[in-house]
Amino acid sequence: MGYKYIRIIIILLILFLSAGCGESFFSENLEKARYKDPSAPVEERVEDLLTRMTLIEKLGQMVIPDRQAIREDSDITDYFLGALLSGGGSGPAENEPEEWAKMVNRYQAMALKTRLGIPLIYGIDAVHGHNNVKGAVIFPHNIGMGAAHDEKMVETEGRITALEVAGTGITWTFAPCIAVPQNERWGRTYEGYSEYAPLTAELGAAFIRGFQGVKLSGGNYGMVATAKHFAGDGGTYNGVDRGNTIIPEEDFERIHLSPYVAAVKAGTKTVMVSFSSVNGQKMHGNRHLITDVLKKQYGFRGFVVSDWGGIEEIDVRYPDCVKRAVNAGIDMVMEPFRYQRFLLTVKALKFSDDISEERIDDAVRRILRVKFETGLFEYPYADESLTGQIGSAEHRKAAREAVRKSLVLLKNKNRILPLSRKIKSIFVAGKNADDLGNQCGGWTISWQGLSGDITEGTTVLEAIRKAVSPGTKVTYNEDGEGAMGHDVAVVVIGELPYAEMRGDKEDLSISQSDIETIKNCNRAQVPVVVILISGRPMLVAEHLKSWNALVAAWLPGTEGEGITDVLFGDYPFTGRLSFSWPRSTEQLPINFGDKNYDPLFPYGYGLRN
Repeated sequence: MGYKYIRIIIILLILFLSAGCGESFFSENLEKARYKDPSAPVEERVEDLLTRMTLIEKLGQMVIPDRQAIREDSDITDYFLGALLSGGGSGPAENEPEEWAKMVNRYQAMALKTRLGIPLIYGIDAVHGHNNVKGAVIFPHNIGMGAAHDEKMVETEGRITALEVAGTGITWTFAPCIAVPQNERWGRTYEGYSEYAPLTAELGAAFIRGFQGVKLSGGNYGMVATAKHFAGDGGTYNGVDRGNTIIPEEDFERIHLSPYVAAVKAGTKTVMVSFSSVNGQKMHGNRHLITDVLKKQYGFRGFVVSDWGGIEEIDVRYPDCVKRAVNAGIDMVMEPFRYQRFLLTVKALKFSDDISEERIDDAVRRILRVKFETGLFEYPYADESLTGQIGSAEHRKAAREAVRKSLVLLKNKNRILPLSRKIKSIFVAGKNADDLGNQCGGWTISWQGLSGDITEGTTVLEAIRKAVSPGTKVTYNEDGEGAMGHDVAVVVIGELPYAEMRGDKEDLSISQSDIETIKNCNRAQVPVVVILISGRPMLVAEHLKSWNALVAAWLPGTEGEGITDVLFGDYPFTGRLSFSWPRSTEQLPINFGDKNYDPLFPYGYGLRN
């Protein structure tokens, strides 16, 4: 049986099951309904709308598919969908800001055709800028922002990201990640600000204030941030993504829950649940932490969203997954490709009293509250006045400042840095010297990230060529061949792009090819300045002696000139480690406050030049 016939059967079944569950679809004049009055208090608007909704209209608010699952735009109206998302790489055929805005507006128009005209909330992983959109400004990943130790800078990042996201009609980012990574083997380490919970709490709250605090159309339209992943994702055993965090309750509260207290106080409107487990219990089914702690104890009034297909890891049987997740307190379920199955399943669970009407109403009430608070009913479409600001010079200037503040100087023998702009000759080497994709890392244009010229920006090599005087000779060879006779070699090495799951790594040693590149420069008897592009501290102790300088540049994003601003002394090095730097594999994991704490470079370390 073809998709078209299956779709018709499902729609007819939904409409049949909806009969008698609420107000008539067509009999009521809604023009003067209380929920449509923007001057009415939010809670009154929520309650008025809730009383008018049929069960299936409520359930449509509780699921969020990826846009790729929408076979026809009319699916949005047929299933009363209240949310959509673009996962990594899920965008329009032509990746341009204007095309994103057109696409999201088209989906929004379909949602507004429904009986009650409830707008979509559209989500995306804008985790270090509007990173899925070509030409958007890409900020350093959170590990770099943590090294900057600059609350105002993170707030600025949130504000600029919000403006660029709004320019494409999107209203919701799945950020910030406020995990507290405790093991550098974890492939999402770079998504965390720090191994130290108080710094994570401070910077996560700053991003939320920046993102949600921006005012747009008519001064009445905000954005929606997400504190993620609740909770303990950074503490899994051996740094395994989606693994198990084994930890005493007191330490769990101190390390992994405390950033959420700050996020709730900062006003985060959504919280995303972690794939991981805590002491053997899957977070997606953890009613105690989601409902009793987050919602009741912390007073969180927004809505809780699951991660990508995350409820399906709770149990073997899908109905049991849905029942346990919704009853645990998850309000919106991210079912990227099988949202119809969720709608039918939760409907059946309601009829069998496995999920109560009160729980459904609580979930929908929370979702509607966020939509009203952010002005979605009044301003559902893209703010076209902002579309042209995506990737603007002003935004790039702010990201460039973030880059220079994030750099950590770990070694500077004989004060070789800063370099003179009038130096006679510079040799540049390394696979990350002229690769914008490597410089940006994962979660850039696509989920895992890509090497190469993936978006608009300035590589380190390009920045060096811009920075030096006209009389300075700049030579580049990726493998480090031909360095002899130059005054200095700047070697840019490190990791290739990765994201969750694929980024987990047992051995954090620098690659053999990077070692050989530096050796080629050493053989030429040229002073070597190493710039390390990476999503975590890497093992360098056995090689450090042959390097004159080492700069941890993390994953700096599109603005490579932020590196040369400091490299050539226009600004001083001010970054400080927000993660302890290990000496060896045997020392992993290592964190500030450990017994017998003896890292290669301690938390908070950073030389000044």
